[in-house]
Formats: sequence, structure tokens, C-alpha cells
Amino acid sequence: MKDFKEIIAKKLEEKELGLGYKEIYDLIEIPPQENMGDFAFPCFTLAKTMRKNPKLIAEEVASSLEIDGVEKIVNENAYVNFYLDRQKVTNDVINEVIEKEDDYGKSDMGKGINELVEFSSVNIAKPFHIGHIRSTVIGDVIRNIYEYLGYNVTASNYIGDYGTQFGVMIAAYKLWGDKEAIDKDPINELLNLYVRYTKEEEDNEEYQEKAREEFKNLEDGEEEAMKLWQWFKDLSLREFDRVYGMLDIKYDNYHGESYHSQWMPAALEELKEKNLLVESDGAYIVDLSEFNLPPSMLIKSNGSSAYITRDVATALYRHRTYGLDKNIYIVGSQQKLHFQQLKKILYLMGHEDVSEEVLHVQFGMVSLKDQVLSTRKGHVVFLEDVLNKTIEKTYSIMKDRDNQIENLDEAAKIVGIGAVKFQELYNSRIKDYVFDWDELLNFEGETGPYVHYTYARAKSVLRKAGKEEFGQINFEKLNTDEEYSLIKALESFQDAIVLAKNRLEPSVVARKVMEVAQKFNKFYNSTQILVDDEKLKEERLALTKATSIVIKNGLGILGIKTVEQM
Repeated sequence: MKDFKEIIAKKLEEKELGLGYKEIYDLIEIPPQENMGDFAFPCFTLAKTMRKNPKLIAEEVASSLEIDGVEKIVNENAYVNFYLDRQKVTNDVINEVIEKEDDYGKSDMGKGINELVEFSSVNIAKPFHIGHIRSTVIGDVIRNIYEYLGYNVTASNYIGDYGTQFGVMIAAYKLWGDKEAIDKDPINELLNLYVRYTKEEEDNEEYQEKAREEFKNLEDGEEEAMKLWQWFKDLSLREFDRVYGMLDIKYDNYHGESYHSQWMPAALEELKEKNLLVESDGAYIVDLSEFNLPPSMLIKSNGSSAYITRDVATALYRHRTYGLDKNIYIVGSQQKLHFQQLKKILYLMGHEDVSEEVLHVQFGMVSLKDQVLSTRKGHVVFLEDVLNKTIEKTYSIMKDRDNQIENLDEAAKIVGIGAVKFQELYNSRIKDYVFDWDELLNFEGETGPYVHYTYARAKSVLRKAGKEEFGQINFEKLNTDEEYSLIKALESFQDAIVLAKNRLEPSVVARKVMEVAQKFNKFYNSTQILVDDEKLKEERLALTKATSIVIKNGLGILGIKTVEQM
């Protein structure tokens, strides 16, 4: 379909209003009420340049414009409102959706552009808990959005497989470890060791020193430390892969801290050569005071590296390896300072391009009712347990609603896990939220199950009609407001994906899918689809088919599968 916003902007530019094309384009908006047209141009900005009342300007502009495909142009106070030719829009949109099907909404705008998205980043020997869900699903959707728009995307899981916590784990295992028990229940047993040691560490300087010593042994390649580290890593990845399998999330690599540490010496040497490392109480820092930031420690007083040291090496490695447009980190908002420091260190090193690549995509925290999450204190809710409980609850609800569903087990898994993802993605990523089973499994609210049910309803209508395939149709009979409102929601699907990419905001896609679902249900409840009039029936079935395609494509971007029957 033609980009009417672009067409309108070009026509307005010809009127020599004192604004450039982009300024005009950015001012054009979609009216808050559908009876006010499809697009609107506010004239308030023109009052200064044209020295006229904005209402008068709107009258003059509206009366002087003619645009092919625009049925009516009128002024509403200080706005110029544009009403598109409904029949033309209907023809273009529904035929395009059905023709392109799985490719509807896709583009090649990102062709030849490389992006890297780092997300999830779980820690070895620690639980994959409910707190990891946000980075995991937000990152997956951002990767999907970029791929949908034609970008080359590398999905990286920066595994936390290095650092002082491994000193803690190794020291704890040497004191209290039971190999047989760990092999049987790896994460729980390793968590118990970690919690026990950190409690002892709080009041015992000797324990703290021993943990630092064991990590230094690991950095120096000491044989026993390396052997234990690899064992913890293998056990953890096995457990993590099972959860990623449940979420249907895949990665191009699991290059974590240890992998990138091989390039750390070169990065440190460069920092030294450029006189950026400053000695401070036996440690080495980079002074960032000129940017009003606190100093960043890169080498600890015992000679071991800090987390940010590995991030500097990682950013430089990714730049060399992938030729990136953006190096995107999906990391909680509490790490804002860390990424500010990282960008400035890279800038001071003379790598302005690498610094510009680094993009921190922040998100708020997730919590459970009446529960505080803390790995150090052992307050952990395993994500796998949450997913399994959600599937069980979904199975029970769906069985009570309809015991005729084929393969109910698989359907409950898709709907249940989809419900978890949808709740995560529906609200702005920066907001904190409380995980609530009752809310996310509600089939009537703004939830994943509601969208799933809408999709299944559309597919049910098509099955009942015995018609799934459609050729080019000349639409003549779709003329209700409910039909046109739904068609416009389908048409704006690609715009929503582009906006989601620009804002790095998955909720834009989730809300567009919800809008389509809600408008389809309004159309379904106000209109009889399977009518005697064969032409009208065909057109309404085609609209139903187009709706099912857009919902499926939208859910796919959100990493959610669909079910045909509910």
C-alpha cells in the first residue's frame, strides 16, 4: 500500500508553508478519534511564519489540496484532516496481507547492516531465575524485530562464567562440596554452596581473601581451578539449555566473559600506552572526572581484572569481528552507570566509533507478590518452575473451557509460555512490574491468552466456512466502521514494527497485536461473517484471514507460537 503520510507531506511541502518535508512529515498525526479522518496536519506551527490565525491557515490549505486516493480533505479548527478512499484502502491492504502472508510487514531497510544483540546473560553456577526473564524475552524480540526488517543480527548470550563469584564457588566447593549431590541437582547444590559461603564471608575477612585468591588462580590458569570452573560451566549450561528450549529461544553464540578475556591483555596494554591507567591504593583506575563520572577500576589491588575490563575487550573484539552498526546490550537499568563508563573509556582510548556502537537498552525489574529476589541470600524463584506452573495452570483453564481441544498438552504449553512472554512485553520495558499468574492467564483482559483465543476464533471461522485460500479480490461490500477500523489496524502493522525498532521497544508490537485482536472481536461481535450473500461472505472471510495472518506474524515477532484451536 502507498505511504499516504509521505504523499500528504510532499503535497503540503509544495504549498511553501515555510517548513521542510521532514518537519511536515513529523507533524502529521493520526487523529485520536476515527471519525476525524485517517491523518491530520496541525497548523499551529505555521502561525508564526505565515502570520495568520492557525484556523484560517487550515481552511486555506484544506481548500487548495487535491490528492489521489484521498476522498475528502477538510479543516477541523486548526487541523487539516485527510479522509482516505475506503474502498481503495480496503483493496490494497487485505490483498497485500493475503498475498505476502508470512512476509507481510517485512522489509529490507536493514540490508547489509550488522547488529549484535546481547541478552539474557545468565551466570554460571547460579539459578536461571525469574529475574532473568526480562532481559531474555526483551532481547529475543529486539533481535526478531531487526531480522524482520532485514538486518543482519548476531544474538549473543554473554554468559557470566568468570569473575570473583567463581573464586567463591571454588573455595566453597573445596570446603563443603559433594560431587555426587552436585551431579544430581547441579544448580540447587551450587546455589546452596554460594549462599553458605557468602554468609560466612560477611563476617570473615579470611573467607573474602580466599575467594579472591581462588579467582586469581583461575585467571592464572591453575589446573584445579580450571577443572572445577569447566565442570561448573558444563553443568550449568545443560540446565540453562533446557529453559531456553522451553522459551524457544536460540543464540548464535554463548561467548561470555571467559571467551573475551583472551583479548583483555591487549586492551590493558593499549590503556597503559595511552596513559589512561592511574594507580590508586594498589588498584588501577581510569579517571572519568571530565565527564562528571566516578572513576572506573579496571585492575584490582590483587592484580585480578574487573568486570568492565572484560567489557572493554569485548566491545573492541565485536567491532573488529562483526563490523557493527550497533552493539546492543539488554541489561537492567541499575547498570546505567557501568555503560556510561564503558562508553567513555572507549572514547578516551580513541575508539569513538566503538563507543558510539555501544547501546544500553534498559529495563525495569520484575518481582513476585510478597517475595524479594536475591541470589546472595538464597531468595530465588527458578524460571523453569514458574514456566511449569504456568503451563499446569493453563492446562487446567483450557480443559475447563473446552475439553475437545486436540493435543491439549502442547496447546497449554504454547499458550502458557506465550502468556508469560506477553505479560513481559506488553508494558513499556523501562517500567517495573509484578508477576501475577491471575492477570497473565486471564482470557478476557489485555493478555496473551486473549490474543491466542482471538487467533483461534478467526481460524475457526475459516474452517467452518471451508475456505482458507484467497486470490485477488475487488472489495466492494466492506463498508462498516468496524470493518474499516480493523483494516486500518492491519495496514499500520509495519509502521508499528519500524517504530518498535526505532524505540527499541517491544511493547509497540505487543500493543499493535492487541489492537488488531480487539478490533477483530468488535467486528466479529457486530457483524455476521457467514452470510447468504456470497460476495459479502467472501470479503469478510478474506478480512478474517488477513487478521489471522497479522496476529500470527505479530506473535511470531514476540517469540510466541499460535494454536489453531482453543
